[in-house]
Amino acid sequence: MNYIEKLLRYPVIGWILRHRFLKFGTVGGSGVLVNLVLLYLGQEYLFAAIEPPSMRLNVSLGLAILCATVNNFSWNRLWTWEDRNLCNDKPLLVQFGQYALSNMLGIFLQVAFTKMLAAYFHYLPANLTSIAVAGIFNYLLNDAWTFRLRRRKSDQDARRISR
Repeated sequence: MNYIEKLLRYPVIGWILRHRFLKFGTVGGSGVLVNLVLLYLGQEYLFAAIEPPSMRLNVSLGLAILCATVNNFSWNRLWTWEDRNLCNDKPLLVQFGQYALSNMLGIFLQVAFTKMLAAYFHYLPANLTSIAVAGIFNYLLNDAWTFRLRRRKSDQDARRISR
């Protein structure tokens, strides 16, 4: 019995793990941590020499978003939509491309809101608020397109024949 199967035996934890949106939120939480840590490291250490500060924020956001996107795609594919992988014949890079495109709106929203809110708040809470707003869009687009349940060709052919 693996670790996840053990967790499923606990009523509350099992309920959370069985619901896709909650899984998506959990993965998103890990992405938020990756994003915030790398944003902080970029702003304070990695890109500290970049001037002006607005350019440093752009570079830091780019790094943070890229790493969080790879993290979230991996976990969403392996865990959130794991049941749809068997019916999905897309190559990994194609699926990642779809994931990245479907998240592009969320990424643009996140960057725009972060930069807008950073004028009034510290950049970390501004980014956290922006991530929450963009997350709703990301879930809906990924569920409908990137990880959409696809019928196998043999299933589609069988349906046509039976009509």
